[in-house]
Order: sequence, then C-alpha cells, then structure tokens
Amino acid sequence: MDVLDNVAIGMTAETTTTVSPEMTVGHFVADMPQVYATAMMILHMEMASGAAIASHLPEGFVSVGMDVKVRHLAATPVGRTVRASARDLEIDRKSVLFEVEAWDGNRKIGDGTHRRGIVNVAEFEKRCGVKRLAMSPD
Repeated sequence: MDVLDNVAIGMTAETTTTVSPEMTVGHFVADMPQVYATAMMILHMEMASGAAIASHLPEGFVSVGMDVKVRHLAATPVGRTVRASARDLEIDRKSVLFEVEAWDGNRKIGDGTHRRGIVNVAEFEKRCGVKRLAMSPD
C-alpha cells in the first residue's frame, strides 16, 4: 500500500483567521505598513493544504511544505477576516500539488500553487537530527 492511496484529487480545506497586529508586515519589518504579511498568507495557505489531506495519511505520516508559487494581490488591514483555501490538483509518489487562494470577504487577495511532500515523521526527524521537546507537566 502506498502512503497516498487514500488521497484523491479534488480534496479541499479552508482556514479562516482574523488579521491581528502580529500578522502584519509592520510587526516583522520596521517602517512597513500594518497590513497582512505575505508570509502569513502563505502560512495560512499551507495550513489549509495540509488539512485537506492530513486525515487521509497513514498514522506516523505528515505532509510538509516544499514549494510555494504565490501572488499577493491586495493588502488586508488589521481586523479583517481572511479565508485561505486549498484544493489538490496532482498526486505523485511522494508529494501533492495544491491550488491555493486567499480571500478578504469577496475580494481575492492571493493565489497560486503549493506542493507538500509526504514524510514518515520518525524517519524524517532522525534524518534531520531533530529532537522532540519534552512537554512540561502543567
């Protein structure tokens, strides 16, 4: 059985977020406007893409971002709600390509494609030398 056997073309997901001051380019770069940062838009597009297929992957496997081709079309001020959507377009042996969009109400503010690779978490962490952080008992 292949890890992508349960993933089908056309799977979708969305995320919504309200733009906060911490999500603005001005928060990260001095003297820049307090509008939704391109990096945050891409993050929300990636989150939607991952969510579209996460429950269809075998236990111990996740998808990780590996390629982004996105246009940021319009500025979005603090307080507005952004909806990011993803739909998978193509599946190969080890990755899935998504069409992604971001919307501020009825206005499209971003679009493009995003590819996610499929990895076995334990093998990936071992190969990359990643150590899991111990959770503190609260």
